[in-house]
Amino acid sequence: MLQSIRDRSRSWGAKIIIGAVVVTMALFGVESLVGLLGNSPDEVAEVNGEAITRQQLEMEVQRAIRSGQVPPEQERALRAEMLDRLITDRLLIQYADEGGLHVSEEQLDQLIVNLSEFQDANGRFDRDLFRNRLASAGFTPLTFRQQLSVDVKRQQLQQGLSVSDFTLEEERERLAALQRQTRSFRYHALVPADLSSPPEIDEQALEDYYAAHEADYRRPEQVRLNYVVLDRQQMAEEAEVSEEALREAWEEGAAEADRRVSHIMVTFGEARGREEAAAILEEAQRRLAEGEPFDELAAEVSDDTSTSDAGGDLGVISRGFFGEEFESAAFSLDEGEVSEIVETDNGLHLIKVTELDRPAFEESREQLRRQLASNQVSDAFNERAQRLIDDSFAAEDLVSVAEDLGLELQQSDWVARGEAEGVLSEPGVMEQAFSDDVLEEGYNSEVVELDEDRRLVLRVAEHREATTLPLDEVREQVEAAVRREKTREALIELAAERVERLREGESLDIDWQQAEGVSRQGGSNLSDTVIQVAFRLPRPEGDASVYGHAVDGERVVLIALDEVQPGEPNEEVESFVARMAERLRAQAAIQGLLDDLRDEAEIRR
Repeated sequence: MLQSIRDRSRSWGAKIIIGAVVVTMALFGVESLVGLLGNSPDEVAEVNGEAITRQQLEMEVQRAIRSGQVPPEQERALRAEMLDRLITDRLLIQYADEGGLHVSEEQLDQLIVNLSEFQDANGRFDRDLFRNRLASAGFTPLTFRQQLSVDVKRQQLQQGLSVSDFTLEEERERLAALQRQTRSFRYHALVPADLSSPPEIDEQALEDYYAAHEADYRRPEQVRLNYVVLDRQQMAEEAEVSEEALREAWEEGAAEADRRVSHIMVTFGEARGREEAAAILEEAQRRLAEGEPFDELAAEVSDDTSTSDAGGDLGVISRGFFGEEFESAAFSLDEGEVSEIVETDNGLHLIKVTELDRPAFEESREQLRRQLASNQVSDAFNERAQRLIDDSFAAEDLVSVAEDLGLELQQSDWVARGEAEGVLSEPGVMEQAFSDDVLEEGYNSEVVELDEDRRLVLRVAEHREATTLPLDEVREQVEAAVRREKTREALIELAAERVERLREGESLDIDWQQAEGVSRQGGSNLSDTVIQVAFRLPRPEGDASVYGHAVDGERVVLIALDEVQPGEPNEEVESFVARMAERLRAQAAIQGLLDDLRDEAEIRR
């Protein structure tokens, strides 16, 4: 049987990455749905004599829907996929049981206590947390242990298959050589202008394309909305603020503005008493009053040698840098003013503010106006916001609400869920638009708080269900799509014809672009599609180039492979590729097992 599995694992289909076949099943609250699903024992499938019940299938379907993986409208398509997954799971578990794979109760206990989801902040298993989290997920301790046992068996099976396969050293070396290989080639992109004539499009082509792509022309459910917005900033823009109020606010701002200060400090203690220090500063005050410069006195009198040579300059200060007594004096002064004598832990000071670090009044005018206006309308905004709540709840339309509050009644174009723009795209707005009360019952929405300055209320003006648009309505889009498709097909035919002529040795007038030493990892301005095709072409023999073409989106690119170089070894890249190869082989082995189990099993749906 193992040889059969290995043969299958080497087929082209098995080499496709099949995803996590044995991924641990998500912990969603299935048991909480059992009552709703009923207790029907009807079988939907049988695998080697073991039944899969309708209840089990419905539990899987509802789990996927509740997890948000699949929207409810796709439930019908999902059911077939879930049944196929249940059959696959049953085949794997039967195979594991036949092979003697076993999970003991002690192993399950150890796994559970080591799961971080059930541990407290200290990393210890918490029984209450365990039960609460299982309950919120819809599991009981017993059903969780049963599910965990199944998952562990799957994992054991996957690991066993993974280690049973291996790669020979010769294969690894060959893979590394292919990975580091670089290629030099020429390329030329064919464009619609290269065609002798544009492709013809008839009505039948339009109808065929439209029929095959109807889903592309499906219009989602849409609404047209009436809405009003209460905006504090708009109210502020309409408010009047006097020049006197602006000046007053600017002056008040000076009290908290950062400022450049200088000081004259005289210390006292063992060498000098406080009275003597105060007398020195009183003399300095007298001399300042007579007009002597502050900076000259600081250089002569101040005991702060770190600033005295700079006229006592302390630089720009903010609140919180100096002690309370010093800052209280400094931030009570206007520009050019000198304080009275201030006592701190360091000594006695005379403080002068030499500069206020704030914009000029004219530079601050607009910001001050907005700030004062916003404060001015704050109470009125709150009062109107409450009226908006009351009026919109009681009113049978939105027109009267807009008139009562003096708001503009605005109307949107047709919008769908997730496709709104502007204010309608903000969080919570479209949820209200498509809520049952608003959409089905025709009520005004609840007041949506967009941010601290804006409130919105909406009402559905018109509603239309999702539908597939008729061909006549989307004819231009369909025609453009058909034209692109037929143009691409014509370019592919042209590329194939030119490649054939080049292979026969004919010299064609082609404006080739050169690509030197391109690696599989890219790193050039070429698309991945072009690089992949260039690396699929066979190695040139002698001086003869090998030709091919790549379909790269709307373009069709001619490729002339000229040379294959061995490239430079890269241990990091080669190690990564080797690991990926091992993983792909393991996945292929699993797929081979699944194919073999399905062929051998008796499956009845």
